[in-house]
Amino acid sequence: MRIPALIAAIAVLASPATAQRLCLSDDEALALALVALPEIIRETGRVCADRLPTASLIRREGGPVIAKYQAAADRAWPAARTAIVKLSDPAVDLLLQSDYARPVLTSLIAPQIVGRIDLTDCATIDRLVTDLEPLPARNTADAIVTVLRYFKESKARGGKVAVPELPLCPTPR
Repeated sequence: MRIPALIAAIAVLASPATAQRLCLSDDEALALALVALPEIIRETGRVCADRLPTASLIRREGGPVIAKYQAAADRAWPAARTAIVKLSDPAVDLLLQSDYARPVLTSLIAPQIVGRIDLTDCATIDRLVTDLEPLPARNTADAIVTVLRYFKESKARGGKVAVPELPLCPTPR
């Protein structure tokens, strides 16, 4: 598996034309969030390191918190892979079966999300991660998807909210 081929597959996934035609169910979005969370937490810890105490949960490179999210990410990967294929092309599935696919994807996604962090928000993010820490990883990912859905719906009603482009299917009414 060549990395350029994987990156080309990601480009297909990110195609706005494709995303406009297809959307993710909450379960599919949940699987993607679970897969991305360990790297997002690690990257946030690196970005916020100078702003937080050493004992901060998000500054820890390993330990039980990251292990909990990593185990959940491992379980969610097959469903996340299916969601990625749904948004792109069936041929991408072969690329995503490589042992390199997931680490490459998460290493590309996490900086895009964490890069939006205002450093003055690091303490709030740390508190949020600390508050969510006792919950199962699935609950944390579900809370993230719920907040993203809320922001997306708020933006659709004219709200001024910066929302990451995750093609969530409309909520059935």
